[in-house]
Amino acid sequence: MMVQNIIKITVLSFIKKSICFLLLLLFTFSFNKISVAQQNANTILNGVYTKLQKAKDYSVDVHIKVDIPFIRMLPIDAKIYSKQKDKFKVVSKSIAIVPRQGFDQASKMLADTNSFSTIIQGKEMVGTEQAIIINIIPLADTSDLILGKLWIDIKDNVILKSLLTTKSNGTILTEYTYGSQKIFGLPDKMLFTVDIKKFKIPKSIAADINNEAKEVDKSKEKKKGQIFITLTNYQVNKGILDTIFKK
Repeated sequence: MMVQNIIKITVLSFIKKSICFLLLLLFTFSFNKISVAQQNANTILNGVYTKLQKAKDYSVDVHIKVDIPFIRMLPIDAKIYSKQKDKFKVVSKSIAIVPRQGFDQASKMLADTNSFSTIIQGKEMVGTEQAIIINIIPLADTSDLILGKLWIDIKDNVILKSLLTTKSNGTILTEYTYGSQKIFGLPDKMLFTVDIKKFKIPKSIAADINNEAKEVDKSKEKKKGQIFITLTNYQVNKGILDTIFKK
């Protein structure tokens, strides 16, 4: 009887130890899997950032078409100047609606991977290209960005699509088309889809929107607007004086 009890206790002890070992192994595997995913996501983002950094400065002609409810605006021609770090200016004879988030938000965001947490969500086709989807969550409440999602072509290290939820401008979906300046990660076409209730519109235009909105049936009111931008005549790394951004 005593021998049977000893054997029973030994077997139970062995089972408990085995279960603990398996749980520890499972936890370690899960932790390592998350760490690898985190590392891979950061590696992908670093590849995109490295490509964007190749363009120390650039100027480009832009053609802007706006399809936003209550805004009657003809297509606009403008010129954009951009220079590292954080210098950006739009020059136009008319009022130009250009969401800055689509131009330099990614570069600013990717400059410090320690300021946010990343995770690979999966894969998805964007047009004819397969993209890796990466979710970005800022670690500080002071960030204007609430949540980001990037669709990245890892073959060419470019962002094909981004969905940024911000405190200042609501949610902005940006779709990118590349061509002549793909080597720098600079697009030839951009399509912005914005939440018109939260997106910042120049005050002079906003006043017209408010006046016309009163006469429109709220049930038929569109909640989204689109901004189409075509970029041509890039001048990359030709040198831009800082005085351009002070005028």
